[in-house]
Amino acid sequence: MDRLVFAAMTGARSAMGQLAITANNLANASTPGFREQIAAFRAVPMGGDGANTRAFTVDTTPGSSFLGGPIESTGNPFDLAFRGEGFFVVRRPNGSEALTRGGNFNRNTQGQLVTASGLLVQGESGAITIPPNSSIPQIAEDGTVSVFVGGSVRPQVLGKLRLVKPDTRSLDRAADGLFEAPSQLPSDASVKVRQGFVEGSNVSVASALVAMISQQRMFDLNVKMIQNADANARSANGIMTLSRG
Repeated sequence: MDRLVFAAMTGARSAMGQLAITANNLANASTPGFREQIAAFRAVPMGGDGANTRAFTVDTTPGSSFLGGPIESTGNPFDLAFRGEGFFVVRRPNGSEALTRGGNFNRNTQGQLVTASGLLVQGESGAITIPPNSSIPQIAEDGTVSVFVGGSVRPQVLGKLRLVKPDTRSLDRAADGLFEAPSQLPSDASVKVRQGFVEGSNVSVASALVAMISQQRMFDLNVKMIQNADANARSANGIMTLSRG
């Protein structure tokens, strides 16, 4: 394969990958707790005679931006936002655990505290279940969940949310958008939450749109290089045909 075509092809492929990630970020610009995904690429010089000025692109390890998102007051007692760093622990249907910053919770038909997608929010002793005919749950800064049941004047403690503080450099983003730690994490007493607030996505729509325009232009430029290489090859073949005749 012509070296120019190969270099341009890798550039176009990388630009398409960046466009897909940017589009996903834009689609989640209003998703509570979403963390912007970042895809990095690097240029690798091509070896061989006559190729010293050419380079192709390869993917590097993708990551995420863990900058905080905007905090919005909702007044919903099931909404929680962190005071600084921290993650909630949730359990998937297959039993595996994952981490999220999205605190827009609710309760399912069994009274269990769940995420917006229905995953169980984990406490230090398992799922948090809110009894029927109980008051609106009160959630303290340390994640302790309590309610008043019936006409009781003493609150009943239902459990304590499992709030963790992992090293964000060790986290991997799963296909469902949640994060996974390399090992099970214990609760961290320094992590605090606020009831009635929710954290928004940290995606900047304006920056993402600018990046999408730049990535689209880069893709078009690489496609144009492929077309020029094809035109040059056709011209060269024509000249060689005429010289042989």
